[in-house]
Amino acid sequence: MNTLAPADADDQWRLPQHAHIVVYEREGGRGLLTIYDCAAAQKPPSAQLLGDLGSVRAAHEVQQNPTGYVVRMREPSVLAKQDGNHWVVRPVADS
Repeated sequence: MNTLAPADADDQWRLPQHAHIVVYEREGGRGLLTIYDCAAAQKPPSAQLLGDLGSVRAAHEVQQNPTGYVVRMREPSVLAKQDGNHWVVRPVADS
């Protein structure tokens, strides 16, 4: 399941300004990234990806929870796949 808008390059997708990335961390294994366009919209997730979120360079806020953390984006950004199962989020201007 991935309904995110593709960015200009392969393995990159656009995230809207109010996107939320819910990161479920697992010991000794890949985590799960669940991406929502906007929490207020109360819609199903736009994407679910296996892997780890390495860094977030776009404006954001982080809230820890018992199973991982939630990244609340504050500007339009791009989710890009790095080597293996690692993902990064960067501002649209850096794409």
